[in-house]
Amino acid sequence: MQPKILSKQVLLLATLSGFILFVILLSNFFSKDSTQDSASFIENKTALSKEEQTHSDLQFRLKIPSINIDATIEYVGLAPDGTMGVPKSPVNVAWFNLGPRPGKKGSAVIAGHYGWKNNVSAVFDNLHKLRIGDEIFVEEKGIVTTFVVRKMRIYSKDEAVLDVFSSNDGKAHLNLITCTGIWNKEEKTRSDRLVVFTDKK
Repeated sequence: MQPKILSKQVLLLATLSGFILFVILLSNFFSKDSTQDSASFIENKTALSKEEQTHSDLQFRLKIPSINIDATIEYVGLAPDGTMGVPKSPVNVAWFNLGPRPGKKGSAVIAGHYGWKNNVSAVFDNLHKLRIGDEIFVEEKGIVTTFVVRKMRIYSKDEAVLDVFSSNDGKAHLNLITCTGIWNKEEKTRSDRLVVFTDKK
């Protein structure tokens, strides 16, 4: 009987260790500079094919008519430093493919740039202009899923953000993320992160 008990203890410790690591990764997601030129992503073999992770799909788009957004959605995972990847292009957005797909149960997350270098316009420059009740659309291969803005919140770049990446109400959500606040020249990032929380209609 003793080996069986020991096995259960080891399994419990491994599970707790995995959860703690997951929490640490989530708390670091927003520390990455959102104006970087490119990002390296960790391959998620169990969720998506390699081709799907590393390429954008012209049939996978984010549309927000109220602020004139019609953007291609790229696929990103985790960068080597544990932060969420960002779009390669200032005019594209990026879906975090280690979480649920937009429209599926849970909290899907899409990031976009704000304040691109050399005064080039970025996709989420006007994200702060959204209002509660505004509609957001994700189109994938001709199928459109509608989301409605529920709330907006600003986080410090070092603040824990578990509620952005997870939910337990059994419903489908889409959360949009971008940088905001004061530019820090030394850290090459902004002080805060703007998150728009939306619910599937």
